[in-house]
Amino acid sequence: MSDFPGLLADWQPRLIALAAATADGDGAHDVQHLHRVWRVAQQLLADYPAADGLVVLAACYLHDLVNLPKDDPRRAQASRLAARQARAVLVEAGFPAERLDAVAHAIEAHSFSADIPPRSLEAQIVQDADRMDALGAVGLARMFYTAGRMGSALAHADDPLALRRPADDRAYSLDHIEVKLATLPALMNTAAARRLGEQRVAWLREFRAVFVAEWGAGSDPATDCAGEG
Repeated sequence: MSDFPGLLADWQPRLIALAAATADGDGAHDVQHLHRVWRVAQQLLADYPAADGLVVLAACYLHDLVNLPKDDPRRAQASRLAARQARAVLVEAGFPAERLDAVAHAIEAHSFSADIPPRSLEAQIVQDADRMDALGAVGLARMFYTAGRMGSALAHADDPLALRRPADDRAYSLDHIEVKLATLPALMNTAAARRLGEQRVAWLREFRAVFVAEWGAGSDPATDCAGEG
């Protein structure tokens, strides 16, 4: 990591305070999410010591300053708006001016919806770290939490695996595993993130199989009761 640990330690609580000041009550994008993104980013920084750790730190904690719901028509603009707001608050906080452009780009490029290619190593690390939090056990909890806020069903009543229908992750939360989450490892920029992402997707698919077994899709309650006794 290119920065002295003391510099990161000095800025981390200040960045946390800036992020907390704009918290909007979304449990999937709260301060704990920011902590997790930074923890993964630190793992990736260990493999890329040339990356600017302070830029990564700032982008990890400020990338959700503007957080719009997934079904908001302005969703694709959220990361650009967050980058603009981050630049303003960082200038006011006295953040090193020569790093502002790099932080802004990392924030803009982190978003899946924005579809902005990460041009810098720092932006690649932040994008990978943020996407990693959509995978695994915490990612699964975030998926169902977000689906509940959007009014989605847990799964299709009779075809939870979307074998006989087009997958629709806006209507059915379980569809989101294959529609989006399973695609993320191949989109990771760093080899370490791809490996960890594949492990987490394997776990998600194991969960999906257990869920479907318990869901009892297509069963007839009357028939099930008739077989008892």
